[in-house]
Amino acid sequence: MAEGPYPSLVPTPLLGRLPSPGDGLWTRRLLAVATAAVMAAPMAAGLLRLPPRDQLDPICLMWLAWCAGWLSRRWRPRRDGRLVWRSRVAGRHSVEPGLVARRSLAGWADLVTGMMTVTATGVTLIGMLPEGARWAEAGRSLLAVGVSAAVGQAVYEEIRLTGRLALTAGGIRHGRRLYDWGNIDRVGPKKQDGRVDGVRLRQIVRKPLEPEPVVGGRDTAVPEERLVAAIEHFRSRPEMLAVGLPVTAPEPAAQPAGG
Repeated sequence: MAEGPYPSLVPTPLLGRLPSPGDGLWTRRLLAVATAAVMAAPMAAGLLRLPPRDQLDPICLMWLAWCAGWLSRRWRPRRDGRLVWRSRVAGRHSVEPGLVARRSLAGWADLVTGMMTVTATGVTLIGMLPEGARWAEAGRSLLAVGVSAAVGQAVYEEIRLTGRLALTAGGIRHGRRLYDWGNIDRVGPKKQDGRVDGVRLRQIVRKPLEPEPVVGGRDTAVPEERLVAAIEHFRSRPEMLAVGLPVTAPEPAAQPAGG
């Protein structure tokens, strides 16, 4: 695809690579920052005003959050979503047309319970600090800011990027991880404990000791067989995703009866 009047990233000698003013993502960035701030600021204020430890039971709260997270990670609802065409897919460095997979119900549960666990852990640690000590007040402030920043970061990432997974001419993106089409040799379902969980990308060039990347899985609404069919179809022709016209993801081949 031809680039606009600005390159997607601007190199600077001191700060490295900064976002370009013409990458088309600033509206999305500002919306994500504003939403994250709306979530993080009241949380920080609330954490700084927590009552003394003898008026709450932070350990119980933390264990409840951890148990909720444990149950969430073992919940595997049925996934039957499809890759949907979007003319504007907000990626890491640019906006492109492409196919998008939304976050699954299990993925949303993981996101919420993850934020609950971080918050509960922060509440527990703050509740363990002694009253009146100067170092404890500084620790309380640091913990409140840290927990709020972690929750705000999760909210920012969710709004900043389009969908949980996207196929564009620039590559395959799952969350913030981006994989180049030209470095993918083969794809196939990843099996763990006898269960399919994600699509494994076998790369042509890979760093030593680095595990093979896996995209999709239980946090993505599109099942593995549909992802494999789509990735295989566009692996040798990713330019089809850049034409700007709606593209339909291919369906997996039908299984023979009794197979």
